Parts: sequence; structure tokens; C-alpha cells
Amino acid sequence: MSRTRLNRRPLALFVPLALSAAVGVAPSASADEGGVPFWFSGQYASFAAVPTTPGWSMPLQAYYYSGSASGDKELRRGNVVSAGLDSTMSLLLAQPTYAPESKLWGGQLALGLGFGWGNNDTDADLAVTGIGLELDRSDSVTGMTDLYPIASLAWTEGNNNWMTYVTGGIPTGDYDPNRLSNIGIGHAAVDAGGAYTYFDETTGREFSAVVGFTYNFENPDTDYTNGINTHLDWAVSQFLNEQWQVGLVGYAYGQLTGDSSPQARTDGLKSSIASIGPQIGYSFTVNGRPAYANLRGYWEFAAENRVEGTAVFATLSIPIGG
Repeated sequence: MSRTRLNRRPLALFVPLALSAAVGVAPSASADEGGVPFWFSGQYASFAAVPTTPGWSMPLQAYYYSGSASGDKELRRGNVVSAGLDSTMSLLLAQPTYAPESKLWGGQLALGLGFGWGNNDTDADLAVTGIGLELDRSDSVTGMTDLYPIASLAWTEGNNNWMTYVTGGIPTGDYDPNRLSNIGIGHAAVDAGGAYTYFDETTGREFSAVVGFTYNFENPDTDYTNGINTHLDWAVSQFLNEQWQVGLVGYAYGQLTGDSSPQARTDGLKSSIASIGPQIGYSFTVNGRPAYANLRGYWEFAAENRVEGTAVFATLSIPIGG
């Protein structure tokens, strides 16, 4: 297979958002303050390390998540502890991105700002607050996510591509420590990491992996601090022709250090999870510049101290201007 190389950095939306799905409860407690980490697992997939095409682009991402935690799993989110949790999250995310024509240290620089809007619905069989105990509690919120600035630098040589990035979260989103449902996560964070993509245009085979680390600042509303965590997003795919690709995606997430909070029983707790699922991608051009669409799903398993469920991403990256 032979094709013209396209710089198709997929919608790595760097929106480690608020899967602020609310949090569940019972004998065992949750880590990552209710099992809601800063890093948005699954935001990277195929072509993660391929340099961004110079100029302005607009990555867009629709996201749906549905997860639950059993009644014997305690999840503490803000000032609410809950058990028997079911939560769904729907988001529409955008990240206007600019990549200058000039190179930096031989690589392609890209600067972006991620933000979004969406809804979170959460039901709990049992919720414990500062004023008492509630059965069959339901919360819902619609609003804005936090802000996510991002800077990345990428290089390419033959079939090999490398990328390094730094991103963070500015807690401006819709958040209330007394709610089960939230869109923002209530605290600031910084995340940095690197990526590798192998893409053979002759055979149409592609592999990508992104590894990063997150440092979380204290939540000023709850005095809770999530531990340092590490995460891996990966994808493998095969092009069927000049435009269409199919493959597998997945992610793994785990805390390196435990949480800390005034509640002693949550100190030292760690969360982790893994997932796998299918993907399909489509490469095309807009005004002669590369564009890319991708649909992928994730089935989560091996969850520890957090909710577990399924996630679906529909992404579109299009150039802006000529």
C-alpha cells in the first residue's frame, strides 16, 4: 500500500476532564477522591505522536461514559459518601490548536486550550452527608468543564514519530462538593508525558502509545489530595485502503502514591483500572489540508477503588483557514 503521508494527529483532546461522575460507598473506600482522576483515559489513540500540521485546527470530541460501583464499594466525592452508584456522563469537548510553521529544536510545536460542556447524572442507593443519610439519592448537573491548556512538541523520522507534552487543569468547571454529580473536579493538576507512533505507509500498519504522570494539588473545598498517578493510552490499527482503518484501543491507569485527607481511612488508598475495545478511523482532506475522524469504544475491567463501565469517543479534527 502506498499513500501520501498525512499529519493526522488524532483528537488527542488533552481534556483530562471531569469524569466527575459522583462517587459511591460502603465498607471499602475509594481513591482519587471518589474514583475521579484528572487524566481523561482514552483521549489518545492512533497517530498520537504524529506532528500536528502547521496552522490552526479545531479538534472536537463527543464523549459518553456509563459506569457503576457495587453496594459494597465506598466512594467519597467532596462532602458526600455513597454506595450502589450508577453514573452517566455526556460531553462535547473542543480544543482550538495552533502549530507554528517554524520548528523548535527540530520538532513541531503545538499549543491548545481544551474546554467543554456536558451533563452528568448520578444515582446512589445510599448517600451519607454531613446532615444525615439519604436512600435512593439522585443528582444531575449540566455545565462547563475545567480549562485544559496544552503544549506539545513532536518529531518524525521515517516510520517513527515521537512526542512530548505538558498539560494541566484549571478548576473553573461546574463543581459543588456537596453534590454527587459534577463536571469540574474541584482541584488543579499538572500532567506531563511522552508518546511514540510507528506508521508504515507501505503496509498500512500503525501502533501508538502515550505514557504520562499526573501531580494533583489539594482540593481547597475538601482538603483532599489525590496521589500521583501514571497512565497509558494505546492503539493498534491496520489501513484497509487510502482512507479507512480498523483496530484496537485500550488504556491502563494506576496510582503510584496514595491519597491523603483529614479522613484517616482514606489515607494511602490507590485506584487503578484497565480497558480494551475496537476503533475505526477515516482520513480525508479539507481545502487540501489533512483531517481525521475516529470512533472508538472501551470496556473497562479490573477496577480498584473507582467506578467501572464503558466509554465511547467520537472525534473529529479539522483544519481552520487555508
